Amino acid sequence: MDYAFEEQWGRLVQKMEDRFGEPPDLTTMIFTVGLQECGQGFRKFKKDEKLEVMHVGVCTLLTPMGFYRELGTDEDGWPHFERLGDIPAVSKQEQELLMKRALVEYFGAWIAADHPG
Repeated sequence: MDYAFEEQWGRLVQKMEDRFGEPPDLTTMIFTVGLQECGQGFRKFKKDEKLEVMHVGVCTLLTPMGFYRELGTDEDGWPHFERLGDIPAVSKQEQELLMKRALVEYFGAWIAADHPG
């Protein structure tokens, strides 16, 4: 077991719970990344826009691993990505761990804030 990762993951979940008032699930956390990257601010999204925000979140999280490359933004400010390689077929549990590790990496500075380390 990777205790450093587990500690960081626990801190991230706690910080998000403190910020939003309830424990987040993985989907909510990925959506949060998408919102941050889209820079759209807080507003109501249509169902198809929510899917796009999720897509931006996933692509953003997988870019440092070499699966995607950001191409830039369109005239409406939405980021676009190019897929560079296939994500290996893994179990649901392995997929969740991959995304959790990507979230810890993405929010690393925020996790470390107020927690010397």
